[in-house]
Formats: sequence, C-alpha cells, structure tokens
Amino acid sequence: MAERVEQEEIFSQVLRAGRRTYFFDVRATKADDYYLTVTESKKFTHDDGSFRYQKHKIYLYKEDFKGFHEMLAKATDYILKEKGDEVISDRHQKDFKKEEETDEETKSTDSFTD
Repeated sequence: MAERVEQEEIFSQVLRAGRRTYFFDVRATKADDYYLTVTESKKFTHDDGSFRYQKHKIYLYKEDFKGFHEMLAKATDYILKEKGDEVISDRHQKDFKKEEETDEETKSTDSFTD
C-alpha cells in the first residue's frame, strides 16, 4: 500500500510560460484506471533572494473529460473572439522587468559594507 503513495507518472508534459509552469500528468487510480492532474506552479522570490513555489492542482477524471474539454474550448474561443490572439502583456512585462531589476540591484548592493 505504501507503494501507491508515490504514484507513478504514466505520461507527463510540461508547459513553461514565463514565471508559471504547467504540468500535465497522467496517473493511475487504485482500480488501475487513468486520470489527469494539471498543476500550475508559480515561483515567488522573497526580498532576501530565497524563493518558494505556489502550486494549484486540479484532478480530472475520464467521466469529466468531454464536459471539461467543451467548456475549455468555449472559454478560449470566447477570449480569442473578443480580444484576438495577440498577447497584450506590456504592463505585465514592465512589472516583471522591474522585479528582475530590483533583484539585480539587491544582489549588486549586497557586497557593499558600511
């Protein structure tokens, strides 16, 4: 039974998207049927340079695949219809660059002594 605690990944895909990473993992149930876990992992850096990952996970079972797929398609189609497929991320990118610059500034001043 302890062997099932560490469930083996049967199939796995990774999508890196900036500070976020998405993991799509197929796993087996106790009855040896398959289900999907989708995990979003986002890296947060603290002022002291240490970091942590915040994770969100959903479990999707075969009986929900069709409905989930339909709702996902409707939602993504709506977004593309309303806003087009051009990515508008200038504001996010500026914030992200500020954070990177702040981290660089912190690193460069860490070597100074009073």
